[in-house]
Amino acid sequence: MRKSGRGGRATVWLAINALLFAAAAGYGCYLFGRAVHHRYLYVKLGQAEKLHARGKEGTGAFLSQVFGQKKLFKDLRSGLMHFVVFYGFIVLQFGAIDLIVKGLTAGGHLPLPAYDLFGLIQEMTVLLVLVAMGYAAYRRYGEKLSRLKRGWKPSLVLYFIFSLMLTVLLSLGFERLWLGLEYSNYAPVSSAIALIFQPLSAAAAQSLFYFFWWLHLLVLLAFLVYVPQSKHFHLITAPVNLWLGRAETPGKLKKLDLEDEEAESFGVGRIEDFTRKQMLDFYACVECGRCTNVCPASNTGKTLSPMHLITKLRDHLTEKGAAMTGKSPWVPEFAFGDGAAKAHSLAAAADSKVAWEEESGAITDIRPTLAWQQASWTAASSASPEQTELIGGVMTEEEIWSCTTCRNCEDQCPVGNGHVDKIVDLRRHLVLMQGSMPHEGQRALQNIERQGNPWGLSRSDRDKWTGEVEGVPVPTVRDRPNFDYLFFVGSMGAYDLRARRVSRAFARLLNEAGVSFAILGNEERNSGDTPRRMGNELLFQQLAADNIETFRKYGVRRIVTACPHTFHTFKNEYPDFGLEGVEVLHHTQLLDRLIRDGRLQPRHEVNERIAYHDSCYLGRYNNVYDEPRSVLKAIPGVELAEMARSRENGMCCGAGGGMMWMEETSGKRVNLARVEQALEAKPTVIGSACPYCLTMMEDGTKMKEVEDAVRAKDIAEILEQAVFGASPLRRNHSIGG
Repeated sequence: MRKSGRGGRATVWLAINALLFAAAAGYGCYLFGRAVHHRYLYVKLGQAEKLHARGKEGTGAFLSQVFGQKKLFKDLRSGLMHFVVFYGFIVLQFGAIDLIVKGLTAGGHLPLPAYDLFGLIQEMTVLLVLVAMGYAAYRRYGEKLSRLKRGWKPSLVLYFIFSLMLTVLLSLGFERLWLGLEYSNYAPVSSAIALIFQPLSAAAAQSLFYFFWWLHLLVLLAFLVYVPQSKHFHLITAPVNLWLGRAETPGKLKKLDLEDEEAESFGVGRIEDFTRKQMLDFYACVECGRCTNVCPASNTGKTLSPMHLITKLRDHLTEKGAAMTGKSPWVPEFAFGDGAAKAHSLAAAADSKVAWEEESGAITDIRPTLAWQQASWTAASSASPEQTELIGGVMTEEEIWSCTTCRNCEDQCPVGNGHVDKIVDLRRHLVLMQGSMPHEGQRALQNIERQGNPWGLSRSDRDKWTGEVEGVPVPTVRDRPNFDYLFFVGSMGAYDLRARRVSRAFARLLNEAGVSFAILGNEERNSGDTPRRMGNELLFQQLAADNIETFRKYGVRRIVTACPHTFHTFKNEYPDFGLEGVEVLHHTQLLDRLIRDGRLQPRHEVNERIAYHDSCYLGRYNNVYDEPRSVLKAIPGVELAEMARSRENGMCCGAGGGMMWMEETSGKRVNLARVEQALEAKPTVIGSACPYCLTMMEDGTKMKEVEDAVRAKDIAEILEQAVFGASPLRRNHSIGG
């Protein structure tokens, strides 16, 4: 009779426990769904756009980034840590379900094959995750990595995960004690816990099991509700963001329909002008700081920080979205809301410049920029998110104009965020709608519009450089109508006296290899890269239309250029405007091909130690890393010395995104930092494959007063010396002397 009574009470207890579990789990899932739904409504405020389907290659990239954690392994130790946590949580989801079953059935478990082995895997996984979390805490508070935020909020996830892991082990340990299970090598940790608490009665062990069982459940549900209201929303949004990411060439800018009569404005002047995919980026951000850690602007004391670009836009979208939809981002509001709504904006009292210390001794340092961002971004209940201006209230113009469009931030981002397109969209609004840009940039664009080059030099002087190529004809398309390659010289190669030497060297090499080539001469126009990156889409589209018409007029089928910016623009962006069936090559690609085909013979030794600087638009934009190096390796006597930051992680020279034509007004010059990085490799030559990079590297060596010991040279110049021997006469070094 007593047994029946105890059994009845146990049945009632299990029923009550199950009802309480259902209520708690249901409420937690409801709050989670509500938080996600509200953010979905905010994202819907953005502009709809057509998303491109992924092919096999795109699917492979998606799988490698989500399940292979490819981007995270750019930092090996951090990659291993995240890899353990990622797969640890996948394993432990089965363990969580099993633990729930144990509590609801008073000691039952999932009917899994080899259950004992599953238990061992679970306990070992818990230990590995605890070790990984310990290392995560050490990186943040021991190593104190500059890019990682510190404080209670960034650390909350550590407490959540530690609590989840410990409650799992304690629940399993007290379960063994409660059920009288013997020590097992398949459950070493829980068995050890049971041995420690062996004096406890079965009833006490049962009570402690359910205490930790409920604690585990409540922590798990609290974590679930917290996830969409924090940076950990990336657990859900990152895979979606990666899947919806660009299937086309990285860095390709979106075409603006300037003939859209219904368009009220162009570019992005309000948060809702961003596309929904761009807004998804905001909620995918992990705040890991990898982007800021490699940004040339952040590294040299400018106000721009790619991480804060995303997080500030996220905060503004959340606050403005809540105001526009009437849906609070915080659930439950009594726990997360603070009563009076607050809106973030740039502090009016914040200094417009970063406090950069030149005497710090470091080549690069992101800490001054991070300090400025933290001090300037404040929340106040008196501010209205609907009245906060996007440009001025969320992003300063200095931030917007500090970007070199190098895409190192995007290359490092583990969740597929795009930073450059957002900055260019903000520039488009400033230029097209407000007519605002730095004075030097405005002068360069006016010169391009009037004379076809940033200096405003005469259009009729574009082919003057051809007279400097001694004994080598440089025909125009009119002189040689049946040419094979159109050599698109570009404004730098035609006008800049230093870059002209590269044009001459390349022309000599083409002639030596028997390549049938021609130039447009004075019919050549600017490619439009500078206007487009600076936000003047109207001027870019006019130049693109004119160039494409010229290419069609002369039946151009192959284009080669020494400028990576022109290469990228023609190859990847001109097709949107009608350029079809034209092969576009960078000069290093063609030179590599000619060497491999035996048409160029580098016979003469060039006894130099060369540190090759990767151009952003050649490397990160178009994945051309090996061809320039292959050319150098084919030259006898050359010793190739890689910089610490090279290839995918090579630092920008500072000239991209129109910065070639604008002055750096704060912090350290980017090209100076890059030259200092190159000098660490102890080269005698800094090699490059871009006229912008060449200019910036040469200016940097002059600033360091090492120009006599370390020269800056283009790949074509170095190969010219190897093919012909003594270098040709050098007349001038650059525009202005």
